Amino acid sequence: MNTKYDQQIELLILKNINKTTSQKSIAQEIGYSVGKVNYILKALIEKGLVKAENFINNKNKIQYKYLLTEDGIKHKINITEQFIKRKKEEYELLQEDLEQYRKIYGDKV
Repeated sequence: MNTKYDQQIELLILKNINKTTSQKSIAQEIGYSVGKVNYILKALIEKGLVKAENFINNKNKIQYKYLLTEDGIKHKINITEQFIKRKKEEYELLQEDLEQYRKIYGDKV
């Protein structure tokens, strides 16, 4: 999970983990499939970044409560910083492109 794409999904999951209690609700919140959320969550649990605690809801179905560990919080901060840095670089490149367009086309468009 070292790609920018997976880090973006990781960040979305980490941001929403305390708001929701099921993989399905996390998936709905971030707009990815339950399978993808399951895959990423399992990896985060294996890394020790998230822990899952069983609890029983009113319908007597076993569910998990997902909690960030201390390492998970540090990881969330780290990938948030990486995400911001990447977006700033993308913004700067777009600004350069825009300046070039303005030099070439000026007020013609």
